[in-house]
Amino acid sequence: QVQLVESGGGLVQPGGSLRLSCAASGSIFNVNRMYWYRQAPGKQREFVARITAGGRSNHADSLKGRFTISRDNARNTVYLQMDSLQPEDTAVYYCKADVVPTGEYVKEYEYWGQGTQVTVSS
Repeated sequence: QVQLVESGGGLVQPGGSLRLSCAASGSIFNVNRMYWYRQAPGKQREFVARITAGGRSNHADSLKGRFTISRDNARNTVYLQMDSLQPEDTAVYYCKADVVPTGEYVKEYEYWGQGTQVTVSS
């Protein structure tokens, strides 16, 4: 089994910063792409950013310049640095990973974390 656990969410004032983390653990052979998504109240889940195992990343156009995805392959962990946060960034942030479990060698599966709440408010 593979688990993804997010951390780092919380309450922050407008203009502030937060750094989210998501660690993958369990029976892992390889972690390929890792992602961040978010879901605001009453809205659909939306893509935030993605990063490959080699470190190539892309971000949602609306978030470029404020949000930065990175990863530590040795720790199977992905990060999301969020700066200049605004109330409209309030959402539950989810990480996702394309993982090749131990014993599979090639076939990858998609796993999601449970989400971490980010609230931007004064």
